[in-house]
Amino acid sequence: MRVVIIDFHTHVVSSKMKREREEYASRDACFGELYSQPKAKLATAEELLQSMDECGIEKSVILGFGLVGSDMCAELNDYILECITLYPKRLIGFCVVQQSDTRTAIREIERCAKSGARGIGEIRPDTQGFDLRNIDLMKPLVEVMIDNKLIFLTHASEPVGHEYFGKGSVTPEMIYPFILAFPGLRIVLAHWGGGLPFYALMPEVNEAIANCYFDTAATPFLYKPQIFRHVLDIIGSEKILFGSDNPLLSPKRIVDQVESLDLPNEDKEKIYYRNARDLLGI
Repeated sequence: MRVVIIDFHTHVVSSKMKREREEYASRDACFGELYSQPKAKLATAEELLQSMDECGIEKSVILGFGLVGSDMCAELNDYILECITLYPKRLIGFCVVQQSDTRTAIREIERCAKSGARGIGEIRPDTQGFDLRNIDLMKPLVEVMIDNKLIFLTHASEPVGHEYFGKGSVTPEMIYPFILAFPGLRIVLAHWGGGLPFYALMPEVNEAIANCYFDTAATPFLYKPQIFRHVLDIIGSEKILFGSDNPLLSPKRIVDQVESLDLPNEDKEKIYYRNARDLLGI
């Protein structure tokens, strides 16, 4: 039987951004941190679609990344919006904004929502120079996201463990106050939320993260496959979203981890596509 998979965490760039990598890296600190090295993988939408076909991925969420400048954000958003127009059955778009530029960010959120974006992300507060715990800053932006029924996806990283390019400092300590402040916002925390699900063994944390989902992007670089079983036991399979971080690594790497475990088929279906389908309303 064919397995349906929705990949909730992928990235694309325009052919111009890929071709002029060095120039864009010099213009934007986030782009430079993630992609200044030639070995760092970049993919256009067409290259992503080819990878999806090779790996049996039905749909992918294409994310922005936390660019520092509002003009760079808008340029990447233009490409993402173009992609979802060209490939509406395969690609779902999330756009990115510079949160500290409040007025511009609000206008950009509204523009992207009107053009078919389903969320905002992958935000990187540390690189972008703002703090999720600054509730006064975040409140007007969150209100616009809620009004437009958008999902908010943020990068997250582990407070311990090995260092790696792009790890950053968006740890559960930074994320948790934001979650508490905005229970009406649907939040996706990338990379297992930097380990936040483990704290859901505390009843108050389990209650607080009712509006949160956790994607599995880059799991083979971070955790043993058993993380799927442990997080499932703690918060339930309905909170886990299949994500690869393609083109950083192939979705097949995540599938292989899931299939190495003796998980019930119902739980695997939730992880592979049902949770994403329900969250996105598709």
